Amino acid sequence: MKDEKLKLGTRLLIGGIAGFVGTMAMTSAMRRLHRHLPEKERYPLPPREIVDSVAETAEVAVEDETAKDIATAAHFAYGAMMGAMLAAMNPNPSKRTGALAGTAVWLASYMGWIPALNVLEPATRHPKRRNFLMIGVHLAWGAATASAMRELVAARESMLAAGRDKDAESSID
Repeated sequence: MKDEKLKLGTRLLIGGIAGFVGTMAMTSAMRRLHRHLPEKERYPLPPREIVDSVAETAEVAVEDETAKDIATAAHFAYGAMMGAMLAAMNPNPSKRTGALAGTAVWLASYMGWIPALNVLEPATRHPKRRNFLMIGVHLAWGAATASAMRELVAARESMLAAGRDKDAESSID
């Protein structure tokens, strides 16, 4: 079965897994780049800022450890969801297409729904270095997500494809 013939449910599964994997690559890049920001810009990055903003708006006190857990879970869930959306459109994107998708996710999020819901200010009001960091890690997310999707599609056609179970046929003495 060719990738363009994959059922929507399969595309969503592949994209969700790949988006989760891409989010790990993104998170690693975020952590490494964050420490290079000037000290006055080294405050929490958006996954945590979003959690804190939503909690403040809802007037809910959230302990630091709980906020870290929520930020982590939400960050990975959002990455998986965006990966699923990308795969619904194209389950076998190039790294370039993935990187462009990552940029689109950044734009739609930080210039779109996040400020529209008054969660954070639009990116135009964030420090330039932090924006460059966030755009860069979204490029990394997209490229890593695209690579993971292609690997999963290839795995379905090779190691996960139907075939004779040779292990079941052999006997162990």
